[in-house]
Order: sequence, then C-alpha cells, then structure tokens
Amino acid sequence: MLSSAISGGVLGVDAFRVDVEVDVARALPAFSVVGLPDNAVKESKDRVKAAIKNSGHAFPPHRITVNLAPADVKKEGAAYDLPMALAILATDRTLRLEGLDRVLVLGELSLDGSVRPVRGVLPIASEALRLGVSALCVPRDNAAEAAVVPGLEVFAADTLGQVVEGLQRGSLERVTVDAEALFAARHASAEDLSEVRGQGHVKRALEVAAAGGHNLLMVGPPGSGKTMLARRLATILPAMQWEEALETSRIYSVTGLTDGAHPLVVHRPFRSPHHTISDAGLIGGGSSPRCGEISLAHNGVLFLDELPEFKKHVLEVLRQPLEDGRVTIARAANSITFPARFMLVGAMNPCPCGYHGDPLHPCTCMPAEIRRYRGKVSGPLLDRFDLHVEVPAVRYREMVDPVAEESSAAVRGRVAYAREAQSRRSRGSRGNCNAQLSPAAVRRYCAPEADAGVVLQHAMDRLGLSARAYTRTLKVARTLADLDGGDRVGRRHVLEALQFRCPALLDSLG
Repeated sequence: MLSSAISGGVLGVDAFRVDVEVDVARALPAFSVVGLPDNAVKESKDRVKAAIKNSGHAFPPHRITVNLAPADVKKEGAAYDLPMALAILATDRTLRLEGLDRVLVLGELSLDGSVRPVRGVLPIASEALRLGVSALCVPRDNAAEAAVVPGLEVFAADTLGQVVEGLQRGSLERVTVDAEALFAARHASAEDLSEVRGQGHVKRALEVAAAGGHNLLMVGPPGSGKTMLARRLATILPAMQWEEALETSRIYSVTGLTDGAHPLVVHRPFRSPHHTISDAGLIGGGSSPRCGEISLAHNGVLFLDELPEFKKHVLEVLRQPLEDGRVTIARAANSITFPARFMLVGAMNPCPCGYHGDPLHPCTCMPAEIRRYRGKVSGPLLDRFDLHVEVPAVRYREMVDPVAEESSAAVRGRVAYAREAQSRRSRGSRGNCNAQLSPAAVRRYCAPEADAGVVLQHAMDRLGLSARAYTRTLKVARTLADLDGGDRVGRRHVLEALQFRCPALLDSLG
C-alpha cells in the first residue's frame, strides 16, 4: 500500500519541499530509506519503529520503503521522523488520517513517541506558501517560531499519538503568535554608552560608523576600553526592521539558536568569536556547509578582538564577503550562498607589548617585532576599514569626572536621523547605508564641493590612498554630512573623514 506526507528541508537558509512517500509491501520485514538521506535520517527507522509501538499502534510487519523526494537533494537531520511515522500509519486505512496531504509536518521522535524540536523551522515556514502548503504541524517548541509568519495555520505537536488523534478528529491544536507585539517588545540593553568614561573622539567614531554602516578599527594599549566601546556599538544602531529581523532569524533558526521563548531575533546581532576560530567557523563551511560567524552577524556587528592574533589566512577570507555582503561556499555536490552583510569592528594593540606610543609606559618591543606584529594584518584588509581610530589610555581625572556621559539613546537618535536620510536617497535600492553605496551612487550622492575636492586630491597625493580608500573616504564624508543634516559633502566633512582613516597609526616604523 502507498501513502505520503509533506515535509520540508533546508539548503543553506533556503527551504525546499520534501514529499515523504511510503510503500508497504507484503514481503519479509525490512525498513529502508532512500532519497539521499544522511546518517541521522537513516537512523530514523529505529526511532520511528519504537515511537509507533510505544504510542499504542501496530507497526506493519512487512517490507517498508520510504522515499524522500526530490531524490537528488541531500536530506539532513531528524525532522523527517514525524512525517515518516504518519505516512507509515496512513497505510492502515482504518486510521483515516484526514488532511495529512495538506499539512507540512516536521519533528524528531523520541522512542516513547514524544516530539522533539528541530532546526530550520522558520525558513520552511517562510517559504510554506510558495512550497504549496498553508498549514504546518511542528514540535511545540518550534510552534511560536513558525507562527510569526503571517498567513499560515500552525499546529503544535507534543506526541505522535496526539497528532494521529488530531488528524482523525480534525482537532489539531492551533498556535497563534502576535508577531507585531513580539517584534515591538524589545528589551533595553543592559549596556550603555554612558558607562564609558572619556574617549570622546572614539565615541564620535562609533557614531559615524553606526550612522553609515562603516567598518571600524580601534588601536590602543591594553585596558583602554576598546572591547567595552565595541560592545556598546550595537546599542546605538537603529532598531531592526521587520524584514531584517525575519532574515536574521532564519539564519539563527537553521543553526538552532532560536527557541520557543525567543523565536525572533529583534536586536541587531553582536558576534565576538575567539581568535582561535578556523576559517570554516568564521565564514562557514564543512562537508555539508553550515553558516559561520559572519552570517550570524548579518544585519549586526562582527567584533574581532586582538585582531593580529587571528590566523592570517582566516582574516583574509573576510575580504570578499566584506565587499559582496554574502559568502558562497562551493562543494562538489552543490554551491550554497549565505547572507553576510555586517559591520566589521576590529581591535588591536599598537605593538606586541601594547604600549608603543604610550607616554606613561615605555615600549619594550624592537622595531622589527612591531613591524612583524602589524604585518599579521594585511594591507588589503586594513584598507577595508573605513575608520581607523586611536584609543588612548583613560586618565584618572576622566574616570572620576562627575559630568554625565551621553547615553546610547541620545546617540541612537542622531544615528536614526542619518539613516533616514540615506534611506530616502536609496529609494528602495540595495541597502540604505552609505557603506553599501554602489560606485554609481557614490558619484551621484558623494561628490564633494570644489574646495573639499582639492583637500581630497592633496590627501591622495601625500598619503598614497588607494582607489578603495578614496571611495570609502567619500562615503564616510557623506555620512558626516548626513549627521549634520547637509545635502552636500563639504570641506570639513572630508577633513574629518581623512582624520578618521589615521593611516600613520598603522604604518611601519621607519
């Protein structure tokens, strides 16, 4: 006898439909799964058999063949347990599982028949209507995640027996979520920019970086507050839009970082991987490619502390994603693209001992050691930082100054104002940050006034700026003009943008 159920899979962060087809033939007992299953899917036959028996149903003592179509796409994970069990039970016509052919089913089965949560529910739910279904039956812990997608009927599954009974009676438990309320209920961050004492010029750099989506490099001695400042960058970024939240949540769903209590990522991500991370951990990879830290930082901030301590080949793989806003991982079987549009923030010491240029701590490093240390970060990667800023040690009088520092909320208001101006200019084109402007848009919107152009020309001649540095300087100047509410890029905007590049900080001694 033949029966089928509908399920779904994820390739990268994109969903595809999977038809679970079951044939029960009168022959010696056997259970086989075909359709390019991985080990977790192959092992499902033992879980499915035990779950059916322990749920009080008879397991067919015949040859069972399960086909997962399309057969040319690899199926991964344990999410096919529940649809396989239901399709097997549907071969017994006395059970009459009505509506099984109209509901997309996902779920891992325990041996006792309970349903466990799975990864990747949100991408499948987001694509459900395109996949040809409007109803999903998912584990209860995943139900809120699926229910944030409008236009879907979402049913919660606790046990296999409950789902069978619900299909028989047409009484599956429906779950609804107020997605707008969930999205609006953003809690305030525990960190605030007002906690940072002094460092006014660095805070200005953070504001400019946030306003234009620019990459930022901070150079300073140990304990000067580089990490503290970087962590508060996320608190001055504008609030995520619904599309951004859904796009970021899809990535977190695939990696298993969402849960029933927090089904939607409503705050901009801040990722800070350790410097021992591999290139696959940073950009993604593996035999079955998974997304890396740069994708988890999508629409947020990727912070690399102690930048020269990262392996050089790991840092170099960042260069193309920084330009493209995505990363493509090619394997023999397929090629998968992950979104990766993020702000890169780096922090490093000026030398191995950390005190080069500090008036109070003598540097003990030899010139060759300093050159070798700085050489761990290549010139092409440094060129992709729009803002280079020195972070000096904080003095005692700044630490005890009773004057209140500006809060994140106040800075975020100015950042939001600048972003609104950029959004109006973009008119729905790719991205609304100055850092993402295309070459044509740079020529159109970032053209400096005559005296500002003369300053920029002298800077290029004297500092030897590359074409990329020239373009990025113009983008930063455009952001400074947006913060001022100006329509034109003036001389002072260009001068401040050039000051933020601070090329002398990273030049070799000599």
